Amino acid sequence: MVAGILLVAFVLRQRKAAHPLLPMAIVLERNRAAAYISILISGAGIFGVFLFVTYFLQTSLQYSPMQTGLSFLPMIAMLVLAAQLSTNIFVPRFGPKVLVPIGMARGAIGMVYLTHLDLNSVYAVDVLPPLMIIGLAMGTIMPASMQTATLGVDGQFAGVASAMVNTSQQIGGSLGTALPNTLAATAATNYVADHLPATAAVAAQAAVDGYAVADWWGAGFFLDGAIIAALLFRRIGHGISLRH
Repeated sequence: MVAGILLVAFVLRQRKAAHPLLPMAIVLERNRAAAYISILISGAGIFGVFLFVTYFLQTSLQYSPMQTGLSFLPMIAMLVLAAQLSTNIFVPRFGPKVLVPIGMARGAIGMVYLTHLDLNSVYAVDVLPPLMIIGLAMGTIMPASMQTATLGVDGQFAGVASAMVNTSQQIGGSLGTALPNTLAATAATNYVADHLPATAAVAAQAAVDGYAVADWWGAGFFLDGAIIAALLFRRIGHGISLRH
């Protein structure tokens, strides 16, 4: 509530300021607004992945910190591969209106895949495939969104537009850590309460149940992002100027 009030106050102040920190034209241009929202949502999704897959690998599969870190490398490899293809081939050809919704849909698929993890899951079959799908998703979303976020901005506002990219990522990361973690903890607590006595086996299953709830919410984030991106982004290069 307080954060919302402060945000509204900030916007009202910036609209009236002679030299605003954040000129509203930067964020009100339709494609840039869509880019910032997409970066925020994808940031929320990927931070949730890092958090809950790390929990699962270390507490449920008993991986060491080193093993856990190495387990994410295939996702990073897919992200790099997809980002290179998007930057050099797909973004110039199709633009963010096509690529970002596709990436968001891939992210949702990866998160739904993660909801099926249980105490009998194995990395190669149950964890690796969704991580690679999510890496592919992020490599599809981010290049198109980041390029659009600063496209057409006057030189004097380039720093502000770039800073908004970082701000969107940070807000998304905060949301993707705090909100799903709260939901997962609540779900785990409820599971234990419904399966008393609270043995070690019940606690372990409760944790996995909480991770699944968080992953469903992550899938919802990405699905919402796909819809928003499809509706807000305009095709670039078809008589549309992004300069404001």
